[in-house]
Amino acid sequence: MNIDEEISRQFIDIDLRPGTMFYYVPRTTILRAVREATASFSGTVLDLGCGFMPYRKLVESNPNVEKYIGIDLEKSAIYGQVEPDMTWDGTRIPMEDATIDCVMATEFLEHHSMPDIVLGEILRVLKPGGTLFATVPFIWNLHEIPHDEYRYTPYSMRRILENAGFGDISIKGLGGWNASLAQMIGLWITFAKMRGIVRNIFRMLIFPVFALLVKTDRRPEIFDAEQNSMFNGLSITARK
Repeated sequence: MNIDEEISRQFIDIDLRPGTMFYYVPRTTILRAVREATASFSGTVLDLGCGFMPYRKLVESNPNVEKYIGIDLEKSAIYGQVEPDMTWDGTRIPMEDATIDCVMATEFLEHHSMPDIVLGEILRVLKPGGTLFATVPFIWNLHEIPHDEYRYTPYSMRRILENAGFGDISIKGLGGWNASLAQMIGLWITFAKMRGIVRNIFRMLIFPVFALLVKTDRRPEIFDAEQNSMFNGLSITARK
């Protein structure tokens, strides 16, 4: 299977089945947010921390997008088999001021130890009126250790965006209570310590509940301390 087929199978056309319980919820809820946000993209799009660049074709399918640029660390141990269009040192984006129309950063900000600095860099390279779109997890196990820094609430995310100089900020949940529980089930069945045969039995027994949770989820459009107080991750848009 080539890399394009692997990206499609794991990020774009994901089957709901016992074998995908680990990543089904986060990746399908992120994909939905990406589709919604990128529909309004135009001009030059910078995909910061692009990794495998799973959403490249989706972004490039927008006729208003003139150029897509994927940028990531040089020779990343995680994404080394996929070469980005451009590399950076993780601190300064090697571009001139006000040259980018849209920046997307999916599942990136939680890995950066100094989010205020990187948001300042994003603001610098964006044109006036330019758009930032980002997603961050809230329910997720430790990963890409030791480069796993933060889990953001809507309030902390809004504060750091405002402090960086962004405006017109919109923050929504990727999924709600049911998606959050389903995602936790997927993580537990994948990583909790248990014998392989027990894991397989649990996976088959729990899958119908998992599928029901996925299909009945309602993502929060607002946040409170009651019905809308749980989310598996956040979708963010903001403007310079």
